[in-house]
Amino acid sequence: MKDPAQVIHDTTYRLLKMAATILPKDVEDALRAAHEREEDPTAKTQFSAILKNIEIAKDGIPMCQDTGIMIYYVRVGSDFPFIDEIKDAIIKATRKATEEIPLRPNAVNPIVGGNSGDNTGVKIPWFNWEIIDGDSLEITAFPKGGGSENVSIVGMLKPGVGLKGVKKLVVDNAMSYMGKACAPNIIGVGIGGGADIAIKIAKQQLQRPLDDAHSEPEVAEIEREIFEAINETGIGPMGLGGKTTVLGVKVDYAMRHPASLPVGVAVQCWAARRSAAVISKDLEVTYLTHPLEGN
Repeated sequence: MKDPAQVIHDTTYRLLKMAATILPKDVEDALRAAHEREEDPTAKTQFSAILKNIEIAKDGIPMCQDTGIMIYYVRVGSDFPFIDEIKDAIIKATRKATEEIPLRPNAVNPIVGGNSGDNTGVKIPWFNWEIIDGDSLEITAFPKGGGSENVSIVGMLKPGVGLKGVKKLVVDNAMSYMGKACAPNIIGVGIGGGADIAIKIAKQQLQRPLDDAHSEPEVAEIEREIFEAINETGIGPMGLGGKTTVLGVKVDYAMRHPASLPVGVAVQCWAARRSAAVISKDLEVTYLTHPLEGN
């Protein structure tokens, strides 16, 4: 009989290893396509270096020295029989992955200082829990790098600026940090709700496949407009000029208060680490983002 805690633990460990060493196919394909259409010699060289790095990492070496702070999105069915096992198993897997892959320890106490040494500590890993219908468990490992996180923002706009103001905020932010976030980037935008809701929505968008347009045409149009506007800046890979500054812009929203227009902007670097799997109630595992490695 399978041990549920062990299955969750082992699955999480594999998710972290895949996230750290193998880009999701949609991201790698987008980088290769950007390399092909690039004409600027410096930008071409930057893309060549990124693609070479990706190939080396596939041998089991993290693709970036910053392996991120540990964030998980956990969607658990209300009838999944092993809910009590989830959190502890994921934390233990995080510690094992830190030691064995290895991952850089990135959990620092902001009050008294000191690195925990194993990527765990007070409220880290961070869990985004969602209870859904059904009897399965979906885990997404989302180790988020610090450089791109440093240029993520929340803007509290006046409602009167409307969507024009929202678009301006996102583009102005990209112009302000230029190459500091290891472009080409993926940008998630959350509109409405409140300050905390907007940035949570924005970060959730970074998990969407690059070819996924929003189901509402009005929102999909905003995605397209911001995507084109930022790529027209010519910032390019690593901020050194070129055609491709962003690989994707993903937008979603929540209803807002009449007096406020919060906008969250979450920025992801080209090393867009994410890996997801589903565990059934029978403890069968299906890997979603890296199926060839997991199934």
